[in-house]
Amino acid sequence: MKKTFENASGYAFLITWRIVRWLPENLAYRFFYLLGRKLVKRNGKSIVRLRANLARVKPEYSQAQMHQLLSQAIDSYLRYWCDTFRFPDWSPERVMSTVRVNNESLLTDAIAAGKGAIVTLPHAGNWDHAGAYFCAKGMRLVTVAERLKPEKLFLKFLAYREAIGMEVLPLGGRVMATLAQRLRKGGLVALVADRDLSNAGIEVEFFGAPAKMPAGPALLAISTGAPLITAYVSYTRDGLLIDFQLVEIPVIGSQEEKVARIVQQCANNFATGISAYPQDWHMLQRIWIDGDFKERVDV
Repeated sequence: MKKTFENASGYAFLITWRIVRWLPENLAYRFFYLLGRKLVKRNGKSIVRLRANLARVKPEYSQAQMHQLLSQAIDSYLRYWCDTFRFPDWSPERVMSTVRVNNESLLTDAIAAGKGAIVTLPHAGNWDHAGAYFCAKGMRLVTVAERLKPEKLFLKFLAYREAIGMEVLPLGGRVMATLAQRLRKGGLVALVADRDLSNAGIEVEFFGAPAKMPAGPALLAISTGAPLITAYVSYTRDGLLIDFQLVEIPVIGSQEEKVARIVQQCANNFATGISAYPQDWHMLQRIWIDGDFKERVDV
């Protein structure tokens, strides 16, 4: 039964992908924003989870302020999906002209020097659009993707990102060794890292409460010497704003201590971006490990 449901959902997703590309642009986005209003009103599990996550970020918000933020966050999330469905039809000129980057030299200088670079970021804005921008600049970008079900849906996303210019590695196996190899050849490794998908995550303090985030970016930076940069991708009216921050790599302490400090700094940088643009943080899953926060806020 579960496999049947996954297959039906996957095929419905693929059909929607095709239909949305046919629609006029304004109509497509209006449809998605209308869908967002309905989702907020229905208040399903994903909406409840997103509201609870946002309440961690803005605990001082009133009920009215939180409802407005939730509506904006769902608009941003559905904008991401509408972008994704329509992105294959965007011209290279549109991709390049709709991105602004703060501290871009942190990345471009490292790549130009042949050092390679690791960019780690939370689920925010449109990271595929950001990746397309750097691929268009000639960077060899490699990333990692969790396998989706059904397989046909995973292959669709794989082809979508490869068409952008990315190399996409399935999560698991010898992925860390391959990423390290790409870095030593001067490549760009981009990893979404605000939620741990393994049992080996590092506990961090995140908005005043414990959460776990992956150790992979820190381990790669230590083992290869490539600079580690955090990015926060937020939406502007016509495109994206990318904010880069360099992560300091400790030289003193055991590897375990270094990894813990690096992951905490990444979490701090993520929190800075999320605090500034909470509506663009697309975290509809559980991330904190100390229970639900929604019971302690007025919703």
